[in-house]
Amino acid sequence: MDFATDARTQELTAGLEDLMASHIHPAESVFVDQLSQLDQQDDRWAWSRAPILATLRDEARSRGLWNAFLPGPRGAGLTNLQYASLAEVTGRAIQLAPAVLNCAAPDTGNMEVLDQFGTPQQQEQWLEPLLRGEIRSAFAMTEPDVASSDATNIATRIERDGDHYVITGRKWWITGAMNPDCAVFILMGKTDPAADRHRQQSMILVPRDAEGLEVVRPMTVLGYDDHEHGGHAELAFHEVRVPAANLVGGAGDGFAIAQARLGPGRIHHCMRSIGVAELAVELMCRRVSERHAFGRPLSEQGVIRDWIAESRVRLEQLRLLVLKTAWLMDTVGNKGAHTEIQAIKIATPATVEWILDKAIQAHGAGGLSEDFPLAAAWAGIRTLRLADGPDEVHKNALAKAELRRQAHHA
Repeated sequence: MDFATDARTQELTAGLEDLMASHIHPAESVFVDQLSQLDQQDDRWAWSRAPILATLRDEARSRGLWNAFLPGPRGAGLTNLQYASLAEVTGRAIQLAPAVLNCAAPDTGNMEVLDQFGTPQQQEQWLEPLLRGEIRSAFAMTEPDVASSDATNIATRIERDGDHYVITGRKWWITGAMNPDCAVFILMGKTDPAADRHRQQSMILVPRDAEGLEVVRPMTVLGYDDHEHGGHAELAFHEVRVPAANLVGGAGDGFAIAQARLGPGRIHHCMRSIGVAELAVELMCRRVSERHAFGRPLSEQGVIRDWIAESRVRLEQLRLLVLKTAWLMDTVGNKGAHTEIQAIKIATPATVEWILDKAIQAHGAGGLSEDFPLAAAWAGIRTLRLADGPDEVHKNALAKAELRRQAHHA
């Protein structure tokens, strides 16, 4: 087996690592300061208006790193396997680097949906500005009144009325919705409750300024408001009317489109999370080498060394599984890699959460503070055990697939 990366990936990764060292890491504190200034101007959620971001994005464009996530001609033309190395590097500055490359969720998934399923008009109106980084977007799927882990439960109604659709319902945990630059929502709702359970749902584009769309409140994750990502919000749709031409794909295609969107989204999260874990290991090693307890450095304590060794083993196992999944997505398609996508969705948050926990413990009380990125990273990784489907749903589906496979070989 050949584990070597190709020449283009090596070149782009080297360029990104240089960009991180020379521009992005030095700008992290500047970004935080500028967000604070926006906060003082009552523009707390508009992270995309931080001046440093425009400067960094120009640099990313000049290095061929812009829209690196998108495999087709509209993006950088990379495969999933090639992009994996880049995404991992961005995970080391998770609050800033993905946005610098225009590779931040939920915009990435929305751009993929519009690229694959959007009409030429929809692509011109929404996809092109997103690709240029001129606007932001959000994906409105999860609801407060139903168990959204089963997407067929989605209750928001999308009802045809002549040349329009009328949308009524509630959504919550809609990432990026607080950002005033979030210009459009891709909303999932029911167009035909009487159809087969996987053909009841549709996707539709809802402009932010549509009459009847209410941003009810911002929401926090374990106390973090994620304003550097545009926050999370609860939304209400009070008979919102949009043109029928805003439907993405056909009526009843919503569930299939959601599955197509979430596959690449899941692996992108996993790729970046490996970078988060690598940073955690680096910070842990640095901390235990600097601190002494009971007459010797923490780095000489057996339990600390066990954490470090175990972190490295788990991290290398995880990286190989993620790279295998990316390779399968490139060679046999997302459907053919479905089992592996589920496996990394299960393994990644649990593994990275464990590593972050040990890094926090090694930092003592400082690990829980805002002086280090570990606590915020833990909160973010913990959400991945629910986002894009909870662990239990993926484990159940993976087990069913394994039972079928074993029965076939019996």
